[in-house]
Amino acid sequence: MDTFLPRAATTAAALLAVAALAGCGSSGGSASASSSSSSAGSSSSSPGSTSSSSSSSSAADLGVAKSSLGEIVVNGSKMTTYVFTKDKPGSGTSSCTGQCAALWPPVTTTSAAPKVDGVKGTVGTITLPDGTKQVTLDGRPLYLFAKDTKPGDVAGQGVGKVWYAVGPDGSMLTGGTRGGY
Repeated sequence: MDTFLPRAATTAAALLAVAALAGCGSSGGSASASSSSSSAGSSSSSPGSTSSSSSSSSAADLGVAKSSLGEIVVNGSKMTTYVFTKDKPGSGTSSCTGQCAALWPPVTTTSAAPKVDGVKGTVGTITLPDGTKQVTLDGRPLYLFAKDTKPGDVAGQGVGKVWYAVGPDGSMLTGGTRGGY
């Protein structure tokens, strides 16, 4: 009887993770529709911020690191960033909301012109329904993967055939395997 609650909690957590992952890879359009009305047209892009050199005064919002996939874009904490193929580049919206966003949280910033180091694509932001600024690369919203627990993890690579790491030029990296640095 004492092990029932921990087992039930573990089972519930596993089912929730599977449901969230399945929701992110499904072809249904409900997540897209729920976010498109409040953030359409709020995309901003800063061509002057497409590349930057290292700054000793503050960390970059995006940088570049070597991984098992080659050079990839990472956030300020050196975690792998991903794009979602269901996002329409330049639309100003994120198609990943609700349970999807819990498993694939957005890369966020407080600046309309995110600081970059080594990233060559066009960096900008979109405004999410809660007012948070999500970083974009070549018009595509960027995400993290909750199961990547340390720098170098690329466990999100190819998940559902809709999630891919990003190259410094903004390209979606569709090859490679899930490994570390």
